[in-house]
Amino acid sequence: MTANEIIRSKRNGNTLTIEELSFIIDGYVKGTIPDYQMSAFLMATYFRGMSIEERATFTKLMLHSGDVIDLSNIAGVKVDKHSTGGVGDKISLPLAPIVAACGVPVPMISGRGLGHTGGTLDKLESIPGFNTSLSIDEYKKVIAEIGLVMIGQTKEIAPADKKMYALRDVTATVECVPLIAGSIMSKKLAEGIDALVLDVKTGRGAFMQTYEKSVELAEALVGIGNSFGKETIGFITDMNQPLGYAIGNWCEIVESVECLKGKDVADVMELTYVLGGAMVMLGKKAGSLREGIELCKEVVKNGKAYEKFLALTKRQGGDVSYLEHPEKYPRSKYFVEVKASHNGFLTSIDSLELGFTGISLGAGRTKVDDIIDPKAGILLSKKVGDTVKSGEVLAAFFTDKKEVLEQAEQRVAAAFAIGTEKPQSAKLVISVVDKNGVRDFSV
Repeated sequence: MTANEIIRSKRNGNTLTIEELSFIIDGYVKGTIPDYQMSAFLMATYFRGMSIEERATFTKLMLHSGDVIDLSNIAGVKVDKHSTGGVGDKISLPLAPIVAACGVPVPMISGRGLGHTGGTLDKLESIPGFNTSLSIDEYKKVIAEIGLVMIGQTKEIAPADKKMYALRDVTATVECVPLIAGSIMSKKLAEGIDALVLDVKTGRGAFMQTYEKSVELAEALVGIGNSFGKETIGFITDMNQPLGYAIGNWCEIVESVECLKGKDVADVMELTYVLGGAMVMLGKKAGSLREGIELCKEVVKNGKAYEKFLALTKRQGGDVSYLEHPEKYPRSKYFVEVKASHNGFLTSIDSLELGFTGISLGAGRTKVDDIIDPKAGILLSKKVGDTVKSGEVLAAFFTDKKEVLEQAEQRVAAAFAIGTEKPQSAKLVISVVDKNGVRDFSV
């Protein structure tokens, strides 16, 4: 068996055996298969795809390329959530403490910003002192103590994925359902979870911009999760406008804290409660999604969810005084308001454009080693469907980078479309995907 033979077989559309997949993944991790041959394999997979059996095998091999964490000594059904990423997608920040406050342990290993989307780790690290680089032993201690932990991928977890992903990023093979599914699920299954809830974005600000591709990805992820004995439910959700009003690391923390304190940021909390309700249901603390949603609302109302987030922050080294007094946080040098040029209704907001603009302000990376400015970001004043008057503020952005101000102002302005007729409201949670198939969402 050689890498050349395996690449040729996949290029020709054949189904690879477990021995062939094992040969190429193990060889790549050990360094006996070079980047150029793995690149060819990835491109062949991009065009030829994988069967359902291949996807499960691929994920299993990626999973077992490193350690699989054992949380069996921690009481309760351990449940996590994964989002495929979106602009302003801060949902993990209020969601995890809400679910933990309902009594469901949440072991969450998150990622950094990818492309135009923000990363949970970058947002958490905007809290002074917050440490996301815990050892596996410390990871276990934190979840045992407070029922919640949020860290980044360690070198022990799915090293094949970590190495392969860097190559996918530079070989134009990111948007491949089998590769995405294997990447996501190998990391999630390694966490020690018992069940998983998935938020698969669709629309202009998502990686999968069509509903059909989003469903394909959700079905692949759910299928893999259930094949490993982990009850998995996916939701297809809209990403045609940013979630909430804040885009950027620290400002998304602030908005999340406000939500945990009871502020009703409509789209953020609608999605948080749906995903949280599903997690609480899978965690056996509720008999239905509706009951799970009500329990999530209760722990926000009584303050337990906010207290859980404070406990998490303190336990992982963060300075909670900044959460309690956000006015203490340093401010950007430049603050620019973008105003409407005429009256009408806000008909659309280009999430993708705002995501890339946020990166230019310093809120994201264009290269792996870029340093993020946690202060930088964009605050929306209007959402789709709102009435707009000429001269009203649509959004404001803030940055320390003087050289980007003019272009950023133009890009933010261009992201807002104003028309004469009020648009129909779009459904935020569109579909549910589980072991029974795909169906329209309703509570």
